[in-house]
Amino acid sequence: MSEERISIYDLFSPTDYRYSVKELRPYLSEESFVKYKSKIEAALAKVLARRGIISQQSAEEISKASEQVTAKEVYEEESKTGHDIIAQVNMIRKRISDEAKTGVHRTATSYDIVDTANALRYRDAFTNVILPDMVSLEKVWIDIARNEKDTLQIGRTHLQHAEPITFGFAMAWYVSRFGRRILKVKEAVEGLEGKFSGAVGAYNASYLFVEEPEEFEREVLAEVGLNPTEISTQITQPEPIVDLMHYITSSFTILANWADDMRNLQRPEIGEIGQPRGKDVSRSSTMPHKANPVGLENIKSMWKATMPYMFMMYLDQISDHQRDLTNSASQRYVPQILNQFDYCVRRATRISRNLKPHVQNMLRNFKMSEDKIIAEPLHLLLSAYGHPNSHEYVSKLVDESYTNGKPLTEIVRNDQSLQPYLQKFTPKQLDIISDPSKYLGIASKKAEEIANLWEQRLKKAELL
Repeated sequence: MSEERISIYDLFSPTDYRYSVKELRPYLSEESFVKYKSKIEAALAKVLARRGIISQQSAEEISKASEQVTAKEVYEEESKTGHDIIAQVNMIRKRISDEAKTGVHRTATSYDIVDTANALRYRDAFTNVILPDMVSLEKVWIDIARNEKDTLQIGRTHLQHAEPITFGFAMAWYVSRFGRRILKVKEAVEGLEGKFSGAVGAYNASYLFVEEPEEFEREVLAEVGLNPTEISTQITQPEPIVDLMHYITSSFTILANWADDMRNLQRPEIGEIGQPRGKDVSRSSTMPHKANPVGLENIKSMWKATMPYMFMMYLDQISDHQRDLTNSASQRYVPQILNQFDYCVRRATRISRNLKPHVQNMLRNFKMSEDKIIAEPLHLLLSAYGHPNSHEYVSKLVDESYTNGKPLTEIVRNDQSLQPYLQKFTPKQLDIISDPSKYLGIASKKAEEIANLWEQRLKKAELL
């Protein structure tokens, strides 16, 4: 089977044939990786010419030739050389004059090119695609938090009814968590670094040609908008990319958590959230009545497939002495991680835009536990007004309510031992005891505050 006629369905990774984000291909594909490595070779030639080490004509030849190199020819050449960077250098050299050939890759080692190209393409992928996608999702969540700030919902802990909140407050929790990750991702992207310090990081090769090799390194990296790491070996310090991948994995975990919450709220017996049928909600192959939240389940599944790669990233922090190749194969999976994350960010955004809160069902579910909700404010107020053992006493009243089927409020009203305490309650406190839907604390206010806060923070970070 020839390479030209290969189908995506002949590929092994589902990322290629099922989950690819086409907008990321200019940064994360193998073709783009070759292009980015060529950019670094061209930047090196430009600085060599500026310093008079090679001619301007040679630099221009190298730059033009670098733009023409393709991944296909590099891989064909690598099958002969057994070395990817030598193969790429050869593909540049074959297009230029003998004089210009002497300037290609001069002073560089392979990972001056590879690590710098990776830093550059990951930065561009985040700046142009992934961060904007994360912000788009955050904006949708901000809108939901704000719009649903007063929508009454029963809070749940241990999967059991707890105290009332609002749906906007529940979403504000995710707005804050994801927003903080966005800023950390942005910070980590800005911290990506390159290097041009040679085979062991001591500038051995560049020092043959320039008196200030660190300044030479800064010049080369400035051509592509990167800063040098403060000290390197044959590779850049691995921690900046590890930090970035940690924040991506952490962000992905937030998506998985949110997806679990949203699909659980769609259980028929809960029914607090709805989604239209379509890409993200499918029928069963045999039960036409079903509406399966496959989009949310897909996010959880993709997170499970992606999250363990973080362990690989930690392992790749270790490189013997000044360099070994134990990270060479594993680091090739980084683009796949980024693609899978962004695919799920986009899917979460689409799902979020189509989410429909079922307000009446939220109210119905609240009323299931409405009577028992007063137990917490009741025991706290009784204690505040002098009851010696309020928690245990109210617990007994709750048990009595369950056993006899009587409303807790009725049992409390008829309990003569409580009357001296109840008479001390303020009108506000009595109002909450008689109407538990008002036992919301500052849920509505907090939802609005968080929505406004993250709108402001994203603007301040120049992300909106």
